[in-house]
Amino acid sequence: MSEQTYPIGTLGQPWTDAEKQQWLNNQTKKRSFFERVEPLINELSDDYDAITYGHLNYDTTYPLYALKHKNWHQGRPIALVTGGVHGYETSGVHGAIAFAKQASQAQSEAFNILIVPCVSPWGYETINRWNPNAIDPNRSFYEESPADESRLLLNFVAQFGEDIVVHIDLHETTDTDNSEFRPALAARDGKVNSNWNIPDGFYVVADSERPESAFQQAIINHVKTVTQIAPADENNQLIGVDLQQHGVIEYAGKALGLCMGLTNARFVTTTEVYPDGANATDENCVAAQVAAVNAALAFAKTR
Repeated sequence: MSEQTYPIGTLGQPWTDAEKQQWLNNQTKKRSFFERVEPLINELSDDYDAITYGHLNYDTTYPLYALKHKNWHQGRPIALVTGGVHGYETSGVHGAIAFAKQASQAQSEAFNILIVPCVSPWGYETINRWNPNAIDPNRSFYEESPADESRLLLNFVAQFGEDIVVHIDLHETTDTDNSEFRPALAARDGKVNSNWNIPDGFYVVADSERPESAFQQAIINHVKTVTQIAPADENNQLIGVDLQQHGVIEYAGKALGLCMGLTNARFVTTTEVYPDGANATDENCVAAQVAAVNAALAFAKTR
């Protein structure tokens, strides 16, 4: 692992509002949510009701969409898929939409399907981990959250309560985690950064409070037919965390304010696709996300 500094702030001193504004001034829009995501959501209107569960009022006003499958029956268990909590993780967004397109009749008979494809549209446009206030939505899923992205989703999902039995949160681990996002995090918090080893392939993060190891294994076993599963590093770790089984590590979802702690679902996982691999393509990364969701639902519906 290597240390890396960041061009904003003073080493050892947390950012003030001035440094956060300097960081924000450096962010630019690189792609359009309204051209690349919203039209794909609208195309799903035959099978899904698109619910606007809130808006983000930044320099642009962004609608926040949830897709509720029309084959919905009260009392049936709910399968929740979330993507784009970190907007820069492209296959999380487009994997959620691709699954929505491909969801089978059998899946919609077994579960009420609820999909939130892009939790952080500003992050999607600026290819960013944070929101404009230099807050990571995926560390902010808790009561009175300072991140609108997290708070609005928490409020929306609360209405479904204990009916949510499966939650798959779609993410990526990218080379820019080391080149940009981890150094920025350390600078913001006034800490020294030590980069982690970027895993070369797909892996999942289980919730340590409800790990469901057989569930995680079923996802890995299916996804390995689509893409490479990340091998552990020389310390038998992925991203600095001890391996639980091949391709699986654990985090404390609720304690860390992660999106996978959003519900009390029994079956929970966070996927991590590696889009910067030598053989990775946009299509392959999306296919891995879809494979993970399909495997999760296939396992859960038998339990």
